[in-house]
Amino acid sequence: MIACFLCFSLLVFIIEHYSPIGPSFDYVGPRIFGGQVLAQALMAAAMTLEHDKPCHSLHGYFLRGGDIRYDVHYQVRRLRDGRSLSAREVIAVQYTPNDAGELTEQVIFSMIASFSPMEGGLEYQKTMPSYPDPQTLLNEQELKSSYVDSIPDALKTRFMRKRHVEIKPIEARDPITPKPMRPRQANWLRISELGEHPVAVHQALLAFASDFYLVGTGLMSHGLSYLSRGLQVASIDHSMHFHRPFDINEWLLYDMWSDTTSHAKGLNHGQFWQAGKLVATTQQEGLMRLHSS
Repeated sequence: MIACFLCFSLLVFIIEHYSPIGPSFDYVGPRIFGGQVLAQALMAAAMTLEHDKPCHSLHGYFLRGGDIRYDVHYQVRRLRDGRSLSAREVIAVQYTPNDAGELTEQVIFSMIASFSPMEGGLEYQKTMPSYPDPQTLLNEQELKSSYVDSIPDALKTRFMRKRHVEIKPIEARDPITPKPMRPRQANWLRISELGEHPVAVHQALLAFASDFYLVGTGLMSHGLSYLSRGLQVASIDHSMHFHRPFDINEWLLYDMWSDTTSHAKGLNHGQFWQAGKLVATTQQEGLMRLHSS
């Protein structure tokens, strides 16, 4: 229940001068986790809708690394409000002190999101991939315990920190000595006991969860992980399409793959499935720069 509260709290805003302000959290270190900004930006956009419409697509760019010591200000511009479609532009800004102690504006993220009612119509999807059921798998925390003795002492606390999303990898991958392998992986995930909330909350939390593991898919073919020496990894952009209703309280299958890496970048794709239905699709290009040590 604590994890549910903390995960939901990332979507809670302070409203000041009609501008939503999102608190920052330490999920992955001193830089703001991209999923936090993605989720908060989507909630900020949804808060400006006159009618409750689900998001059907979003496209965002991570422009600078955010600083967890400062709140994020979300500036929302209304681009369109039609009978069906509504569009919003969201700019995420932090105000950080320079060497003279003066606050300077830093744009860290930009996004356009489109909203539309789910109205039925022509239906088609491919068959859901077949993987072991989540009940048969160890969760991420249990898998981490088997590697913790190999983690440097300075990183152990952060490595073992429990996520706010329950994740069960289909196949465990050694983060210390990874081997080159086909760049495809899948996880089951959920935020159980979240309870009933508007569709915007479920979509924002799925956007948050979509940033876990995705950029690392492109590293798999090279036998690298986030812990590899000399590796610089960051999200460059992130898009999502929401196809069908889902409930993040229940297990979702997150199927991920990468089809190309080049020029210090990797392109990664993902699909979310629930109860046989394709509910969302995501794509992300990530920086993956290997420095000589």
